[in-house]
Amino acid sequence: MKTNRRSFIKTAGVAGTAILSTGGFASCRSEKMQFEETLNAVTKKHTQIFNMCGYGAPKLEKVRIGFIGLGNRGPSSLRRLILLEGVEIKALCEIRKERLALGEKILKDAGLPEVATYGDSEDAWKQMCQRDDIDLIYQVTPWRLHTPVSVYAMEHGKHAASEMPAALTIDDCWKLVETSEQTRRHFMMLENCCYDFFELMVLNMVRQGYFGDIIHADAGYLHDQTEISFSKTQYPNMWLLRESQTRNGNHYPTHGLGPVCQVMDINRGDRLEYMTSTQSNDFCWGKKAAELAKTDSFYKEFDTNSFRGNMNTSVIRTAKGKTIMLQHDVTSPRPYSRLYMVSGTKAVAQKYPLPGKIATGETWFAEEQMQELNEKYTPEIVKRIGEMAKKVGGHGGMDFMMDWHLIDCLRNGLPLDQDVYDAAVWSSIVPLSEWSVSNGSGPIQIPDFTCGSYHKNIPVDITLSKGGNTGVRMIRENETENQQKV
Repeated sequence: MKTNRRSFIKTAGVAGTAILSTGGFASCRSEKMQFEETLNAVTKKHTQIFNMCGYGAPKLEKVRIGFIGLGNRGPSSLRRLILLEGVEIKALCEIRKERLALGEKILKDAGLPEVATYGDSEDAWKQMCQRDDIDLIYQVTPWRLHTPVSVYAMEHGKHAASEMPAALTIDDCWKLVETSEQTRRHFMMLENCCYDFFELMVLNMVRQGYFGDIIHADAGYLHDQTEISFSKTQYPNMWLLRESQTRNGNHYPTHGLGPVCQVMDINRGDRLEYMTSTQSNDFCWGKKAAELAKTDSFYKEFDTNSFRGNMNTSVIRTAKGKTIMLQHDVTSPRPYSRLYMVSGTKAVAQKYPLPGKIATGETWFAEEQMQELNEKYTPEIVKRIGEMAKKVGGHGGMDFMMDWHLIDCLRNGLPLDQDVYDAAVWSSIVPLSEWSVSNGSGPIQIPDFTCGSYHKNIPVDITLSKGGNTGVRMIRENETENQQKV
């Protein structure tokens, strides 16, 4: 499948006119330039510098962390990290003084020493990255900072971890890949949904052959975020609303996509090859902004009828002929769902609506049969730290599982199960879906960020998690759930 440049230019002209007429944030010309940049980045040839898949960096006795971002999700992330032995918080960075003070309070209440703080300017994080006593930069920041902070951190000898998506353009995806390869520093996107309990059990079953050959998967992120997105308290700078005004595609694909890509061994035997994407109009947030603007002038800038759309549906095909249906909607009133359906030649799994269920025919297994499967296929990592993770919390425990595994890998020189190639290809769906939507749902190639090494790359089996020093990565026993909630 090839994306034809001539048809791109023709279609982009029509799409740009439509975007302008519906009140898009950017001009027709800038939209067209953005789409051409995406196409150029997709077709540009790259050569792998060093294969980070399966690479274990030198062991770290302690993982010294510089922590950036204490906004909506930052404090809970900081609380989880300080529960792990072998972790030392060396510095905090946050531009809002009151949130920086909250981070300091979390450390103080946990009985930890004072640390260096940064926040006098918007690029104060650079000073943190330049320190020589930090091993890992862990950031919980708005999307547009994920790539520049992570690239700068790796260039200064640090491993890097950021929330999702890791990048917003194809060029930035390649920057992450090439910087990680050049520096041999890990980059991990903190995709917590890969560590949820049902997903890990299904992954274990797939790798033991229970599902046969995987044929298709459904994935998504359907989560009504209207109230928090319009909240002055949770998003005082309204950055999520602004992203929704300027992006007409799936701008948060990885929660659904990550777990099914692991099931399909993407970047490790197979790869995402091409995709198409379709977007509905906006029927929700424009009306919400107009309603709020009637009584609060703060929302008048959003009362422009410029929100791009509600439901995005993308279809992806892999090099080996498997397919994925991926959806995104954070604007309409509906129950939470990540869809998560995995269909193979021998069995099928589906998580939503809860609880997760499995079948080998037309009828879902009964509760007794599911219990038997749980006992047989619950992976070792869940047996070892699952109950601890549930006590700590964080989306039912999967956040703690993610952090524990990242630190475990860094301390024991183990390869990451989510490496920079996964971060790049999962995040690439953001700009690629925008391109497809704006080009009449046309197909577009998905770059092979492994530069062909996916043919020989071997899956990292997180379901086993064979840490080298299993006794030193536990929750401090004197910590309680109440102490964690500052």
